[in-house]
Amino acid sequence: MTSRLYLRQWLSGRDFALGDPVAVAMRNFAYALGDRETGEAVLVDPAYAPRELVDLVAAESMTVVGAVATHAHPDHVGGRLMGEHVVAGVAELVAATGVVVHAQAVEVDTLVERTGVDPARVVGHDDYDHLRLGELDVTLVRTPGHTPGSQCLWVDDALLSGDTLFVEGCGRTDLPGGSSDEIYASIHERLAIVPDETTLYPGHFYAEEPHAPLGRVRASNSVFLVRSLAQWRASFG
Repeated sequence: MTSRLYLRQWLSGRDFALGDPVAVAMRNFAYALGDRETGEAVLVDPAYAPRELVDLVAAESMTVVGAVATHAHPDHVGGRLMGEHVVAGVAELVAATGVVVHAQAVEVDTLVERTGVDPARVVGHDDYDHLRLGELDVTLVRTPGHTPGSQCLWVDDALLSGDTLFVEGCGRTDLPGGSSDEIYASIHERLAIVPDETTLYPGHFYAEEPHAPLGRVRASNSVFLVRSLAQWRASFG
């Protein structure tokens, strides 16, 4: 990992949003990603307590200059969760700081509708767009399946995978917009370009480890034991 890369992983209900039972139960990871030398950072999936996340970044002499949504589910970006609980997220972050939110273009309308974020502060991206953070280059890899506009962030030797791929298992595909065939292609084809030496940082703490080398994930995660789409449909479809 380059010495310029600033990367922090925080668990909801433990590192921020303490006392929020939903944050505790959902076990979301939020991230800060930035360039240590310029002091610029973005928050990735800043749900539950976005102002706390800004303060955590500021405490390390970094400045939040934007946010990135791996996908537009409320436990990652804010909005109404499970019909009852309203989660703070990108709308509150934008209102407080004026930063822009980066998402895949196909997910922008859903993001705006679910969160109420100012659409003028949302930037839609295409597959393999690049986001500059100081001197760092972040590749936005569209990985549909969990949602149509799910994306992973690949920078240096880190992959922030949202709910596309976990250390154990992968994102569910039975929610609106989900596709079992597409998540198979995302995991087995679209992410195949990412080297084994890369560290996987998932969107939830669903395993014993909060992160792991991608090569080890590929060797141990059951989703990689399936070798064809037909087998995938039989096992996960």
